Amino acid sequence: MFTVRSGKLYFTRRGETVCIFAQGKDGIRVQSTMNAALDPVDWALEGAEAGVPVVSVDETSAELTNGRLKVTVDRLGKMRFFRDGALILEEYYRCYEYDMPHTPSLRILAREYRPIRGGDYAFTLRFEARDEKLFGMGQYQEARLDLKGCTLELAQRNTQVSVPFLVSSLGYGFLWNNPAVGKVTFANNVTEWHAESIRQMDYWVTVGEPKEIVQNYTALVGRAPEFPENALGLWQCKLRYRTQEEVLNVAREYHERGIPLDVIVIDFFHWTRQGEWKFDPVYWPDPAAMVRELRSYGTRCMISIWPTVDKKSENFNEMREKGLLIRPERGSQCFDFLGDSYIYDATNPAARAYLWEKCAHNYFESGIDMFWLDEAEPEYTVYDFDNYRYHLGTDLQVGNIYPLMHARAFWEGQRATGQKDICNLIRSAWVGSQKYGVVLWSGDIQGNFQTLRDQFAAGLNVGLAGIPWWTTDIGGFFVNVKDPKHKELLLRWFEWATFGPVLRMHGDKGPSEIPLLDDRDWGGGFCHTGLANELWSYGDDVYEVLKGYVELRERMKPYLTEVMREASENGSPVMRPLFYEFPSDEACWSCEDAYMFGPKYLVAPVLYEGMTRRTVYLPKGKWRDMNTGETYEGGCTITVAAPVEIIPVFERL
Repeated sequence: MFTVRSGKLYFTRRGETVCIFAQGKDGIRVQSTMNAALDPVDWALEGAEAGVPVVSVDETSAELTNGRLKVTVDRLGKMRFFRDGALILEEYYRCYEYDMPHTPSLRILAREYRPIRGGDYAFTLRFEARDEKLFGMGQYQEARLDLKGCTLELAQRNTQVSVPFLVSSLGYGFLWNNPAVGKVTFANNVTEWHAESIRQMDYWVTVGEPKEIVQNYTALVGRAPEFPENALGLWQCKLRYRTQEEVLNVAREYHERGIPLDVIVIDFFHWTRQGEWKFDPVYWPDPAAMVRELRSYGTRCMISIWPTVDKKSENFNEMREKGLLIRPERGSQCFDFLGDSYIYDATNPAARAYLWEKCAHNYFESGIDMFWLDEAEPEYTVYDFDNYRYHLGTDLQVGNIYPLMHARAFWEGQRATGQKDICNLIRSAWVGSQKYGVVLWSGDIQGNFQTLRDQFAAGLNVGLAGIPWWTTDIGGFFVNVKDPKHKELLLRWFEWATFGPVLRMHGDKGPSEIPLLDDRDWGGGFCHTGLANELWSYGDDVYEVLKGYVELRERMKPYLTEVMREASENGSPVMRPLFYEFPSDEACWSCEDAYMFGPKYLVAPVLYEGMTRRTVYLPKGKWRDMNTGETYEGGCTITVAAPVEIIPVFERL
């Protein structure tokens, strides 16, 4: 029943094999299968070496200890995890075999395998519900920071990013190490992790204070590189700059106004057809000259890349013949937005190399060294996850890893050229995406205060899931800028974004009333564009406020550099829930409307329309109001003024 081989504890019973071993600081890994042997695939923990645990075995039980974490296994295979001797996690069994082995009436097991035709299993893992708060898990469009009581789909969609790592208030972190589509339920009676199609179960547990948990986790799955200093300021974008001259005119205006612009972004349909990954020469006659002029203003240029390949594109037949495209099981396309398209298969190394070769020749050689990896979930016209097959397996088996592999294509290509300041933008991620130098953004969101509150929680939770570089479309993506209420939303959003990893203007600023450039049904001129979205586009009163926050951001660059370096060194998020810095303060675990911007600044954004005053909880210690200079003794809740041009921020003294 129990054996020990090479420091790993094995348990076998009724055809199931369970392998338990030490991995990382205070970490334990658990794998199980009903197949003849475990697969060698490691997914997010690839290359992480096993540790040297303390293991003891007798006839009816076993235990394995790695540092502060211990797991015990009984004769039925039930596992319990202990942090410094205290029970923190316990598998859920309702089968009564313990007391009445011959009458297992209910038979709800912790590890449930349901066979799928072809050999895989639909799998459910159950734990006893605990009185705890749960954070992390990636980016979901929920205003709740504490995810206890939630059910979350483990699948990638536009605006939804599954990164299945959580931090518990009980002092442990849990990684669901499998890219299968599924769901997790954090109910009050049970916690359930479910995968639609797997060959084996795989999870990892670690313990410590929140900062230690994230540090232990990112030490194994990878950390972000150092953030380039030349991308810490304002990023200017809209849907969409349609010509080379439009881009240059905007950059010239920023330069003439004396407003530093670190990055300007060229959005979709600057190309000929989807899957050709090159400029339409009608509207972009000399990209290299454009990039040279932008650089003279201190501005980097970013280009949008879609993974879609139109059937009419020059690359489609070659890519299909070489097996470089995702294959639908039913139907003849994956995506039908402004074209009839398949999607390239980022899980195939040959497809990644093919895409980078095209982008290197058509963009990088012109001086463009930042890439916007849009549609990176990938986005399907219909999210029928059972309908797509990848190089690594079916979408149900491996689909969640796609955005990580897509980011890898560009990271490896750029690194091979010797580029050091890699910073790409992406619309989806999975465990470990941060090591490939990507800024995750929250996708095509609505422009309203409810959505702003959703982004607030999403940004904090995705940071705890290991991804420190994150941003949103300031003011929302879908928005009517002629609505008189939009100005207030824009100001509140911009103020908050100033105290975030990336300050980025973007969005489809409607109504869409600008005529098309030409009557072709392809190329750079046929697709619509949104209204102007530069700082000066919303009136002089708004402009002066936004300009002031850009200037503040510039003054904070030395501090931002330090915070980004910490993310690179130990995995700490840039935006942090209060409990990350104050884990012993119980009130901080319940605060869902303020956060720490690095270790020094407490930021309390205004997240509700019409609010001009708000309460702020200050943890113990001394704090200085950044706006008034007034100092406070913490450990209490205060009320402060928050007129529309002010975001309450407090410096930790």
